Amino acid sequence: MAEAVFKDTVKQKGLESRFNIDSAGTGNYHVGETPDHRSIQTCKQHGVPVDHYARQVVKQDFKEFDYILCMDNSNLTSLQRTKPKDSKATIKLFGEYDPQGERLIQDPYYGGIGGFEKNFQQVTRCSEAFIESLNLE
Repeated sequence: MAEAVFKDTVKQKGLESRFNIDSAGTGNYHVGETPDHRSIQTCKQHGVPVDHYARQVVKQDFKEFDYILCMDNSNLTSLQRTKPKDSKATIKLFGEYDPQGERLIQDPYYGGIGGFEKNFQQVTRCSEAFIESLNLE
């Protein structure tokens, strides 16, 4: 969801040429799968297209991307632990950009559709604020 929302936000601002956007998990549990149907449903309800198949973070990501933004402290710890010495990536919680101060983006998998809507709102706020922090516009 965060990837789809961020891509859509970047597109709305006409900044596609300034970003290389991808999403990956710290584990290999869902490699090759599409996002949860509730995530897709929530994005579509907001007019945000979803086109993604899960993959796992690889060492090259730390060299290719300037930022690797994660959802929770478990992801943050895992990424910091696997970050190569020659990494150029800044690793942060995406929620650090939430103007409402919700630093963690909780996994809504075991809850109802309301959790997906909450995530959508949060990643939308974070996307806007992250772009603003880069002073690109």
